[in-house]
Amino acid sequence: MAGPIVVTALFAPGDDGWLQQLRRAHYPPERNRVPAHLTLFRQLPPGAQPELARRLAACAALPPPRAAIVGIMDLGEGSALRVESEELEELRGNLGEALHGLLTPQDQSGWSPHITVQNKVAPREARRLQQELRAAFRPRPLAIRGLAMWRYVDGPWEAIRSFPFRG
Repeated sequence: MAGPIVVTALFAPGDDGWLQQLRRAHYPPERNRVPAHLTLFRQLPPGAQPELARRLAACAALPPPRAAIVGIMDLGEGSALRVESEELEELRGNLGEALHGLLTPQDQSGWSPHITVQNKVAPREARRLQQELRAAFRPRPLAIRGLAMWRYVDGPWEAIRSFPFRG
């Protein structure tokens, strides 16, 4: 049976590079099975793939949403970069309404956009990285180049299709 579908935003090359590097530097290597990402939906049913592809393609006709990295998040056993984007929140909200009957409770609950750079470490190690990141942190724009569908395959993700913004 096919695994669930994950939907993410894709970063433009300049941002993608340093975000991937940050994740490789701080995520436990044995657990780092997916690239740095900004998740919109965590678990959609495999049967939704055709409808989801149509909806993501329609979203990709829009201009890329403006976004910014605005802070550091404490995940307890990890650390993340907090992202703000009214446009991405609106896009996700519209998709969520259209896919309402297909969403898990986690995907229906409030969305806290972030990019995880460290997870599954001791809280002390997480706090140490958060202090390090905060010391050098400056808010910065985040370039979003598209949306992507991935299939969850017992840990790693398999790329299904990407939808670059064209608007």
